[in-house]
Amino acid sequence: MQQVIGIDLGGTAIKLGRFTSDGSCLQSLTVPTPQPATPEAVVTAIVDAIAHIDPDHQSIAIGLGTPGPADATGRIAKVAINLQGWQDIPLAEWLEAKTGKPTIIANDANCAGLGEAWLGAGCHFQNLILLTLGTGVGGAIILHGKLFVGHQGAGAELGLITLYPDGPMCNSGNQGSLEQYTCISAIRRQTGKEPSELGALAVAGDPQALAFWQEYGKYLGIGLTSLIYVLTPEAIIIGGGVSASFEFFFPSMQAEIEKRVLPTSRTGLKILPAELGNSAGMVGAAKLAWQKVGN
Repeated sequence: MQQVIGIDLGGTAIKLGRFTSDGSCLQSLTVPTPQPATPEAVVTAIVDAIAHIDPDHQSIAIGLGTPGPADATGRIAKVAINLQGWQDIPLAEWLEAKTGKPTIIANDANCAGLGEAWLGAGCHFQNLILLTLGTGVGGAIILHGKLFVGHQGAGAELGLITLYPDGPMCNSGNQGSLEQYTCISAIRRQTGKEPSELGALAVAGDPQALAFWQEYGKYLGIGLTSLIYVLTPEAIIIGGGVSASFEFFFPSMQAEIEKRVLPTSRTGLKILPAELGNSAGMVGAAKLAWQKVGN
């Protein structure tokens, strides 16, 4: 039975899984990301981990999600956030040289989107958007079942679209981006609390927390309005840590979208919470590997 390796490379941990073509995970492993996380140290750690979960060399390809943009061909990690010394690293080439297996890489949010489209909340749709609400706000666009990465591979930076032109500065150089109103640090800045605290308070019926999530949903709805008009997806999947409070921000988000988007642009649109949690990136990386070998 043919298998591939899916890898999710993060700042603190590397998650790996060995997958069949129907998405069954035969074995998985999480290892700490080496510190400092230089490209050479990370590659060594990945190669060692692959040897653990595939000692008999049954896998035929490797897919890997990196915390930053890859080039359009899925060969080069252009930059990796929270990892040291990563600039235009030919990661696919290095892994191929050490493992002998064809390798493809993509941004971790893109992998999460592919994972949700394959085995998660997006599995019934061919055209969808994933938005991950976490430390930053990442995104993925799936068109006709394939990942859309744009001209140079840096497409689908959905969190960096402008929400309010004079809003808080964003690391991207933009001002008032969607990320600046919906990421974890934005929530802390507005409330002095963690998203999980606000979620627990909302569960308990705290009026201030409920009012916060209502406002949060409004911002999110306004941001999604622009994306819906451009892409008219069948579904929008909301993931990342903040999505744990989906039930509290969904009503105001949906109301904002219904108010602002023409019915013709949102016919049958489904907005759903992500289903795969922390394994989405690893699952999507495996799907990427299957697509590389034409399965």
